[in-house]
Amino acid sequence: MSEAASTPVFTTDGARATIRLNRPKHLNRLQPEDLEALLKLFDRIEADPAVRVLVLTGTGRAFSAGYDLGSIAERAATEPDQQTAGSAFEVVANRLEDLSVPTICRLNGGVYGGSTDLALACDFRIGVDTAEMFMPAARLGLHYYTSGIRRYVARLGADNARKLFLTAQKIDAPEMLRIGYLTAAVPYEALDEEVDKLAAILAGNAPVAMRGIKRTINEFSRGRLDEEGADRRARDSMRSSEIREGIRAFAEKRPPKF
Repeated sequence: MSEAASTPVFTTDGARATIRLNRPKHLNRLQPEDLEALLKLFDRIEADPAVRVLVLTGTGRAFSAGYDLGSIAERAATEPDQQTAGSAFEVVANRLEDLSVPTICRLNGGVYGGSTDLALACDFRIGVDTAEMFMPAARLGLHYYTSGIRRYVARLGADNARKLFLTAQKIDAPEMLRIGYLTAAVPYEALDEEVDKLAAILAGNAPVAMRGIKRTINEFSRGRLDEEGADRRARDSMRSSEIREGIRAFAEKRPPKF
């Protein structure tokens, strides 16, 4: 018996948290209540120091078909003063990108529409070698929200962003890997092993240092570096307990314990 559809399912296993989109009958198409649930889960992760890495994935044969188009149209009609019809989705994607812990998108299948940006908001994307993606905004008459286009350009380059947005053509896993959308593409039977390996590496690194580095990288990618803040984080790391443990572990030829 298949699991009933629901808002995203949250689990933890040691230092790893997992969020699983759970509307497989509709290819995990996101509803307004799913967006609200995701924001609450992100807050929960930020508040739990035991969580060192987040894995975002989907149930069934697709990662996600994106945001429910009916909800976008209804929101645009009932809230005409909103800057974009997808503003609620934009908040979720930006919040995911800004999470302090490193994030992995486990792409168990196809990724379509707005969910392509949700995956891009993660730090890493490991997908099955049968995955596919497309961004249909231009075909639907939708000018995508600004931060989503910015993320496409920052992560994939302007030429790839143009091709994906302006042609609205579907691309397969080898092309997703070539343009840098995927970090790795593996057979389905190897997906969990590949995700587990990367999650273990990330969970074992110094959490405060990673949080600071991730923030600085994100600021660089947006062209809005807080240079004073980045320099302060670098100086603080030189006096931290993390660096003392890291140096000891290196000298003793053992894994560090952060």
